[in-house]
Amino acid sequence: MKLSHLSETLIGSEIVKLGGEIREKIREGQRIYNFTVGDFDPAIFPIPKELENEIIEAYKDHFTNYPAAEGNLDLREAITVFLKEMEGLDYGPNEILVASGGRPLIYAVFRAICDKRDKVIYAVPSWNNNHYTHFVGGQHVEVEAKLENNFMPAAADIRPHVKDATLIALCSPQNPTGTTFRKAELEAICDLVLEENKRRGESEKKLYLMYDQMYWHLTYGDIKHYDPVNLRPAMREYTIYIDAISKVFASTGVRVGWSMGPSTVMSKMKAILTHVGAWAPMAEQKAVAKFLFQREAIKKFLAHFKSEIEQRLREIYNGFMKLRSIWLEKPLKMENCSSIKVM
Repeated sequence: MKLSHLSETLIGSEIVKLGGEIREKIREGQRIYNFTVGDFDPAIFPIPKELENEIIEAYKDHFTNYPAAEGNLDLREAITVFLKEMEGLDYGPNEILVASGGRPLIYAVFRAICDKRDKVIYAVPSWNNNHYTHFVGGQHVEVEAKLENNFMPAAADIRPHVKDATLIALCSPQNPTGTTFRKAELEAICDLVLEENKRRGESEKKLYLMYDQMYWHLTYGDIKHYDPVNLRPAMREYTIYIDAISKVFASTGVRVGWSMGPSTVMSKMKAILTHVGAWAPMAEQKAVAKFLFQREAIKKFLAHFKSEIEQRLREIYNGFMKLRSIWLEKPLKMENCSSIKVM
């Protein structure tokens, strides 16, 4: 039986499929360190206790009805303050859209901005941009994220494709490489967008930048997170941010995310999501609205959370370096590789 062209040609998320297969093997008793999906074992990394308490209280207070389609006002107001204090970004409640995590928001960005056959520029590897481009029937413009560019897309590689492009999809820290934009490189990409939009006439569709910064709190050492609008204020008109509590508070299953950008784009994304119904649950929205003002609790949680993650990252790195040194000293036969202990 033939179904729609989309359903017949769409491939499910490969990483979600792989993650499910690994979880099933773990359930069967196999000992596996699961690094497939950006998730946290709640037995090791529980959500902040203060957030948990607020969620429980919200359910006790019977916040179980529909939330506002754009996100509850108290949450959007809390996000405005949080963004200003934590990131130096000044967005009002009407420039913020709340949904059940980042994925519905990314979907809404593609749907709101892209038409069939529009050019979408994205890095390879990167998370699911190929599938979202397929959803809208867009033209795939893949830019290789190379070692010499810290596994991030470079302005020089993007430049040949910006003419007539509709969307550039960026992510920093990059999923799945974990690397971040250097300041000069992100500035150069922003300048490309501004130059191209200046070239286009008033009646022409503009080039937008989707900036997924889901992991931005989780940077280490002297690595600094940069974003388009702080680097180039004129980018405010063309940038749509994607963010959430999922990674920063180990709250992947709590499902509260937000996007901020031009109010005209946010209103169109809102209209799309009213038909999808991908709202963050009412109780969780009420809880996050209160939790975002608890700065000391957030500071304490992040200090512990980030140190624990960094320790594991270093152990993984050291393990891979040990594997590398063994390989360079004496090439291994494939059948012996499973006996090497990384951790």
